[in-house]
Amino acid sequence: MIRETQIQQVAYNVDNSLYELITYQPSFRIDLQAVKRKLLVYQETIFLKRVFDIVFSTLVILIGMPVYALLALITKVTSAGPVLYKQERIGKDQKPFYIYKFRSMRVDAEKAGPQLASDDDPRITKWGKFMRKTHLDELPQFWNVLKGDMAIVGPRPERRHFIDEIKERKPEYMQLFRLKPGITSIGQVYYGYAENVNQMCERVTYDLDYLETMSLKTDMDIILQTVKVMAQGKGK
Repeated sequence: MIRETQIQQVAYNVDNSLYELITYQPSFRIDLQAVKRKLLVYQETIFLKRVFDIVFSTLVILIGMPVYALLALITKVTSAGPVLYKQERIGKDQKPFYIYKFRSMRVDAEKAGPQLASDDDPRITKWGKFMRKTHLDELPQFWNVLKGDMAIVGPRPERRHFIDEIKERKPEYMQLFRLKPGITSIGQVYYGYAENVNQMCERVTYDLDYLETMSLKTDMDIILQTVKVMAQGKGK
């Protein structure tokens, strides 16, 4: 009788443990529906951004042809070297591409290796300084946008040399490669240009915030702020 009671008790304990295992509700639960909704919103935003980028860039290039021609002529006349300057940058998913700008520096500006520009940088030509202050040197990047390498608004595209230094100090920076780099960014508008890697790391915080709050409305606000910076000549 005692043995039968012990067997029943063991069976009860096993059944009870299995029931608790099957019906266990973890304290941390993932709301799959919320994740799905967030993913759909993200995909929709990316699609709308691309449509806007194509339309806006096409209009800028077509309407701005006389401006492009004038900038090219002045660049050619005021300093020796090619009108356009191209440089390899790292884009979405860490894929390299060539970025295009009107040349604002001497042709031998980086013979000593990659360098960031600074105030009163002797490598910058007189005409180049004006273009950089007004961001006119970046107008050729609308071609990069049409090609699909860049967006109008997105994280600043950097060179591999500086990316390696930034990620050593701020690993979360690598999250930004989920997006196409931009002609302008929230970091450039509200922080400005960086003269060293420490400042580049500080500016990354703004771009990481943009990653979480990205929307077409946010892009429009950043574009308007960029136009204001251009008009005030606060570039570098």
